[in-house]
Amino acid sequence: MSSVFVKADREKTLKRKHPWIFSKGVTKIEGEPESGETVDVFSESGNWLAKGAYSPHSQIRVRIWSFEKRPINKQFFIEKIERARTIRKPIIKRGGLTGYRLLCAESDGLPGVTADVYNDTIVIQLLSAGAEYKRDLIFDALKHCYPEFNIFERSDVDVRSKEGLPKVSGLVHGKMPKQVIIEENGIKAYVDIAQGHKTGYYVDQRDSRAALEKYVKGKSVLNCFSYTGTFGLYALRGGAKSVVQVDASQDALDIAAKNVELNKLNINKMSLLKKDVFKLLREYRDNGTKFDVIVMDPPKFAESKAKLNDACRGYKDINMLAMKLLNPGGYLLTFSCSGLMETALFQKIVADAALDANRDMVFVERLSQAQDHIVGSAYPEGFYLKGFVCQVF
Repeated sequence: MSSVFVKADREKTLKRKHPWIFSKGVTKIEGEPESGETVDVFSESGNWLAKGAYSPHSQIRVRIWSFEKRPINKQFFIEKIERARTIRKPIIKRGGLTGYRLLCAESDGLPGVTADVYNDTIVIQLLSAGAEYKRDLIFDALKHCYPEFNIFERSDVDVRSKEGLPKVSGLVHGKMPKQVIIEENGIKAYVDIAQGHKTGYYVDQRDSRAALEKYVKGKSVLNCFSYTGTFGLYALRGGAKSVVQVDASQDALDIAAKNVELNKLNINKMSLLKKDVFKLLREYRDNGTKFDVIVMDPPKFAESKAKLNDACRGYKDINMLAMKLLNPGGYLLTFSCSGLMETALFQKIVADAALDANRDMVFVERLSQAQDHIVGSAYPEGFYLKGFVCQVF
């Protein structure tokens, strides 16, 4: 087995069990490891530290599988999956969930492996060289733990290029379901596992969708970047007098309409707009359109540290526009799913947006990723989704 040696000043993070070794932290490599191959990690003085997956194309040169001297085999992956399932059992039961996050990559001790369960189908993403190298073992472990489940792969995302990997998508095991309907908190929703965003559905916003419900009774609601409209479903169930769902994808809006019918909600209270959100907000501002509640859940603006400043400007602009559209006393639920955007910075951006909009604003509630999106104690990067409920005057 090949070996990777790390600089003395980088040992501390490994001893704290952080799962990443960056290229600048590597002093030398013994052997010629393939992309994704398991390597032994040693200190500069030669002490064994961990086993990890080698990635020659990524700035994260090694992702740690284990800090114990054990084989990274099928049994290793079975144990990780079973532990993940045990953690989530009470969460699933409390929410009556048939759609949830099963594997949270590094936070579940499986770097680059993300998996969501939708009824009897597991949708998995392998996003690192190590996960790709061990794909057969990972799939075999999933089949062992969930023998009756279908497995569908959605490793068709841009981040794989950073690991020198092509995009992959398709059925791995079982059969392709004709349609997938999940349930959370008494709300049902269609999931497009083959073509939908990420694995087909944003399970991470479940708790925030439930939080919205208490702010909407008798109110007009604008749901920006609505995707398949699940925030809008909770708003309709909560007694909103009207809901406008806005997204750039007609396919997503079509599913949003089906979701309203699926839940036997009043479709006459809902409008669907295929629009660019930035342009629509400016149109609303210019023609004086107002709302009582606005949900602002944009896609990730900061893909890298180099783009963080641009992301800050984008978040500030879009929140400023939203605040200008709110009736006095109205609520803005605003989110950032950019892991590089720290909570304190996002809070400052939203506060600055209120100043630029010339509105008084208070933060009344903090929101975060749903509980099945656990955060490992040694991996704070696992916390990525942050949100605020703001009341604007």
